[in-house]
Order: sequence, then structure tokens, then C-alpha cells
Amino acid sequence: MKKAFITGIGGQDGSYLAEYLVEQGYEVHGIIRRNSVPEHQQSRIESVRDKIHVYYGDLLDQSSIEHLLDKIQPDEIYNIAAQSHVRISYDIPQFTAQTNAVGVLNILEAYRRSCPNAKFYQASSSEMFGSSVDEDGFQRETTPMNPVSPYGCTKVFGYNIVRNYRNAYKLHASNGILFNHESPRRGSNFVTNKVVKRAVEIKLNISDKLELGNMDAYRDWGHSYDYVRAMHLIVQQNKPGDWVVATGETRSVRDMCEYVFGKLDLDYKDYVIQNQKFLRPEELPYLKGDSTKIRTELGWEPTYTFESMMDEMIEYWTKILIKDLIK
Repeated sequence: MKKAFITGIGGQDGSYLAEYLVEQGYEVHGIIRRNSVPEHQQSRIESVRDKIHVYYGDLLDQSSIEHLLDKIQPDEIYNIAAQSHVRISYDIPQFTAQTNAVGVLNILEAYRRSCPNAKFYQASSSEMFGSSVDEDGFQRETTPMNPVSPYGCTKVFGYNIVRNYRNAYKLHASNGILFNHESPRRGSNFVTNKVVKRAVEIKLNISDKLELGNMDAYRDWGHSYDYVRAMHLIVQQNKPGDWVVATGETRSVRDMCEYVFGKLDLDYKDYVIQNQKFLRPEELPYLKGDSTKIRTELGWEPTYTFESMMDEMIEYWTKILIKDLIK
């Protein structure tokens, strides 16, 4: 039985990955950060809670990570934990840098010392490309990185330090450069779930408006379940490397609003207003990933379309909010 260690196991990607690895017959271990409201810390992994091992830990505490890796001796390490909200990275840039940059260095050091024969996955991000786009309108493994947020800058460090440790210490350390990926488990302060949840609330007469930032930001949106399958594929390779994971399609926030509100027989123009507080100091207008490499080399294909993903999220929030109304 293979053993896997997941940082950020309580998050969107961590929970889907934990479920997927349990299905594959893994012994799964993971860490969550302690906070003062424990009730919801493990809600996303409730379905497999009795089949996995969860510990408190923090990427800023290298000793705790090293202690766990010494004890578990995992075959695979998935570093998914991060301060993952791009807009909020402007509000807490130092913490974002500590977690997303120094935190990666900490777990790499623990990995190098405790279990150097394991395979390592780093959650890199399309935000690393920033304003850099190839002439054909895509971003791929060879596209220069020109991040436009503290989050994107910290992710570039994490990406590069993984490549450095791979080459310097001959570690099986890989980067998955994942474009935006969503699901019903996404935090409701991220734009996809924010749009869907509020649209359903408006349909049910719970709310009357939705406030957003840049309506004309274009993103390449896929589903978290598909992207954790890509993570697992990357780690199974004989040689480590770097792979872009994306759908190859891009839509604007406005397009998303039109689709979601339309599915609920509403016109988004009657309810959506722009609020300056949700704008980034430096906007990232466009992301569109070329995932040819992972599709041809590893055989990865997404199973969700943009529409089926949005439909799943609409169905989820409709059930949750109707249940709350009945209470």
C-alpha cells in the first residue's frame, strides 16, 4: 500500500485528492492548520475522515513537517497548502510570501532530509504567467513568467525552488502549473462560488444583488476533481518535470454571470453591480492554458466542461439554501 502525505488536505483540492487516493488504495496522511473554529476545518473531508490520518501542521513550522515525514515515510508528497486568494494577497503580502514561498522551501528541506526517495508535487499556478501571453493567445510551460500580484510572485519562487532542489539534490520533484479550477467545495469568497451562491440566493429571494470586481477578467476554468487526477498522474512519472494543466478555453466573469443567472431564468444585468473594493491594485486580464504536453505525454483529459461544472455548483447551492430555508 502506497503512502501519501498531503498538505492542505482540508481544502478544495486536498479533499478531492484524498478521496481519489483512497479510491486508488493509498494510505493517506495530511495536515491542516489549526484555527479557533474547529467545526468546519475538516468538513470537506468528512466522507473519508475515518479512512485517512489527519494532523495539525503548518508550512511555517519546518520541525513539525519534518517530524511527520520522519514518522510516516510517505511514497508521495503533495504540497497543496497555500494562502490561495489572489486579491487577499495584496492585503497580507508578507504572510502570503511566508506561506507560499518560504513554506515551500521548508517542506522541500524536510522532504530532502527525511524521505528523499519520495516523489514530490508542488501546486504551482497560472498566476505566475501574469501579463505574459504567447502570440497565439495561450500560456504554456515555455511562456515567460511576469506575475502581477503578491500571490503570483510567491508562486514563482515556489516553482523555481522546486526546480532548483530537483536539479541540485536529484529529487523527484515536479510542478503542476494549474489554471483556475473550481467546484462546489470552493470557498464562497472566490468568484465562481460567489457568483453561483448569490445567484441562487437571488432566485430564492434571500438576496437582491451581487457585488463583483472586474467583470471582464478572462480565466481558463476547470474542475478541481479533474485537476487532482492530473496531480496524481504527474507524480507517477519516472522522471520529474513541469506540466500545465488547463482546459484551453477562456471565459470572462461576465460570461459566467450570464450563464449562471440564465440557468436560473434571471438576467444578471438586473442584479450585478461593480464595487471598487473587489478590484485588484494591478489587474490580470487574461489567462488561457495550453495543456498539450500533459495530454499527449500523460494522457490526461478533463471530464467536466465549464457548463457541467457550473451546473453542479448551481445544484449544490440550490439544495443547501433550500434546506436552510426549510429549517
